[in-house]
Amino acid sequence: MEAAVKQRRSVVKKKKKEAALKASFDGSVVAKLRNVPTSPRKMRLVADLVRGIKANAALALLKYQPQSGAKKIEKLLLSAISDWQIKYPNERLEDADLVVKDIFVDGGRILKRLRPAPQGRAHRVRKRSNHITLVLASLNGVAAPATEVKKEETKSKSVEGEKKEAKAKSPKAKTAAKTEVKKATKKSEK
Repeated sequence: MEAAVKQRRSVVKKKKKEAALKASFDGSVVAKLRNVPTSPRKMRLVADLVRGIKANAALALLKYQPQSGAKKIEKLLLSAISDWQIKYPNERLEDADLVVKDIFVDGGRILKRLRPAPQGRAHRVRKRSNHITLVLASLNGVAAPATEVKKEETKSKSVEGEKKEAKAKSPKAKTAAKTEVKKATKKSEK
């Protein structure tokens, strides 16, 4: 048996960044919640319940969990769902089969405080916080995001403009093209 090799923190961070970047290209949505005033260990217990299940089932599960972290993750999941709807406005939410593809909890900043102890001593209290990253994906293939659709529409509109520019090689033709554009904008304003 080989002993499990612990990865360096920098390698783990790099992998998480790459996963988030990859998620943005494959039809997924990444939502982050930072500086949540709960210890990462307590939050990971709730995050493990949600990982890999459908978004609707996850919302139902989180609604009745007694842990305080469940409310925070539920709110983050709702935010991720609304982000997905904004990114894919032409897709129906019911047809998408959204799944919590990945969720991980990282440690945030630690506030260090002192608490009085017997015999004039002081004990250190660490008030921990965490950062939650949730990746929401669709099981069904989705169409191009809204930004890509807009680019395609502008390309078809710019084809007409390119034809006019091809004609307008000479300086006289350039000025004529500019006046045509000005006239068209004035007509559209009226």
